[in-house]
Amino acid sequence: MLGLAVVVGGAFGAYWYLSSGPQPAEALPDTTIAYVSIDLDPSGAQKIEALRTLKKFPALADQLDFNTDDDIRQRLFEEFRADLDCPGLDYGDDISPWLGDRAALAAVDIGETDPAAVFVLQVQDADDADAGLSKIRDCSSVGAGGWAINGDWAVVAETDDIAKTVSDSAEAASLADDDDYQKWTTAAGDQGIVTMYAAPAAGRYLVEAVDSLSGSMGLGYEPVQPILPDDIRTSIEGFDGAAATIRFDDGSLEVELASDPGLAQTSMFAGGNASDVLARLPDDTAAAVGVGFADGWFGDLVDAVASQSDGSTSAAELIAQMESDTGLDLPADAETLAGDSAALSFGSDFDVEVINSGDWSDLPIALAVKGDADAIQAVLAKVQPTLGPWAGTFLDADTDGDLVVIGPQAPYRDQVLAHGDLGDSAVFKDVVREADRADAIGFVNFDTGDWLLNLANGDDRLAQNLEPLSGAGISSWTDDTASHTVLRITTN
Repeated sequence: MLGLAVVVGGAFGAYWYLSSGPQPAEALPDTTIAYVSIDLDPSGAQKIEALRTLKKFPALADQLDFNTDDDIRQRLFEEFRADLDCPGLDYGDDISPWLGDRAALAAVDIGETDPAAVFVLQVQDADDADAGLSKIRDCSSVGAGGWAINGDWAVVAETDDIAKTVSDSAEAASLADDDDYQKWTTAAGDQGIVTMYAAPAAGRYLVEAVDSLSGSMGLGYEPVQPILPDDIRTSIEGFDGAAATIRFDDGSLEVELASDPGLAQTSMFAGGNASDVLARLPDDTAAAVGVGFADGWFGDLVDAVASQSDGSTSAAELIAQMESDTGLDLPADAETLAGDSAALSFGSDFDVEVINSGDWSDLPIALAVKGDADAIQAVLAKVQPTLGPWAGTFLDADTDGDLVVIGPQAPYRDQVLAHGDLGDSAVFKDVVREADRADAIGFVNFDTGDWLLNLANGDDRLAQNLEPLSGAGISSWTDDTASHTVLRITTN
């Protein structure tokens, strides 16, 4: 990356988590391949929420010793001036008069072999911006660089010609008006502190980048097979785009991703019923992962594995080998054992020291499977003899209707069978988005039991930084137009 953009861009990027606000996509052309935008002076609500949330953690509070009305740009300038050989550069005289609050880093196709790396800065005064950027460029530690200023934006690039090409192209057809950009950023939900976007063309560039590794790789010979199997290559080349948003809200950090649904629609976790088992776990569950299985998932998984062998092993051969090793009838037994949906859970009295002790018989962990209970028990009976003595403990199972609970501790299996209301708990509802149609869900309740503080193992500083955490959830689902994933972390 060119020196000038590193200096200015690094200052913005170092504190990306303080950002929010509108995107400067209007200053980039619709040939932009990848883009991330930030805002150093977000709207009051976002800025206050960001600082309020992050300052709950002592380790971050030590670094964030400024208030919502402070000029973050000046603070960043002071941090990075020490790395510049620019003793005469003054924030008040050379930076403040022109530097705006919004910025973006992007890779743009300008018709050359490789995309151009550019940085976009919001400017308040074109003449002052030109003078300030010139003064920065003249610093010996920065080196060459170029820019083009048009309206409220300065495009910084490796040369003036590249910057002008990007700026002129944006005026003719901007990224902000591009249909793909609008589609994916809208699908990524409400605007937050950071917006990221990958255009459909990013798939082709990714394949080309990986293919460049398929050459000599510095060893003087061609690899035996391509790094990317044909089916994966085809999927990536057919990439339809993606966008992500990072936002703060009511003491929570939320990351939302919307992407091409192609790969998700062929995933083994595509049943849309991940919460069927997970939602009825005990209310005080410490952590759980729930999935819903798509029809024929095991066969699809074996096909995908076989495809990466470049023809040396077929799916049928893999199935035959696994049947020989396990005594199972595949894929039928595997799909029976997994059921329609399943959830792995940890009880609130979970203690990592139990794992360290080597005796896991009292570990409050269980795998709950919804399916044909009798058929599942029959498959377990096949599996146990192939796994050795420990299987008698870990594969103990109890059933109730269509629910089979497998785990080492009988009391905890009973708790799981009791059909709790985790899905209706306040912390679950707060951190898990779209639970009713999710293909996969991850959930953590930091406030139940003492398991979290036990992880600190007597480290008071670590305990203080863990204490503000309340819950965390991640869920993924697919609709007709996009695959969605949301990560949400809440604080007390």
